[in-house]
Amino acid sequence: MHTLIHIGFGNMLNADKIIAILQPDSAPVKRMVQHGKESGMVVDATQGRKTKAVLLMENSRIVLSALTPETLASRVDGQMGEKHE
Repeated sequence: MHTLIHIGFGNMLNADKIIAILQPDSAPVKRMVQHGKESGMVVDATQGRKTKAVLLMENSRIVLSALTPETLASRVDGQMGEKHE
């Protein structure tokens, strides 16, 4: 069963497929996002806002979000908690 979380601006994401939620500030993450953009593996869900979180997915996709990693992590934890109850 798919567990969808809201990642901002009406966009939903399958929480079961998230590997990591990263801050976009470090040089390795910036390089990873740039390589992903060049290879067409980035989904930009920021609606033109500043990227505050980078989500790495199981299928090697990279999703950019304007929500903070803390906000996204709490949403994932909340959805996963409901799923296991």
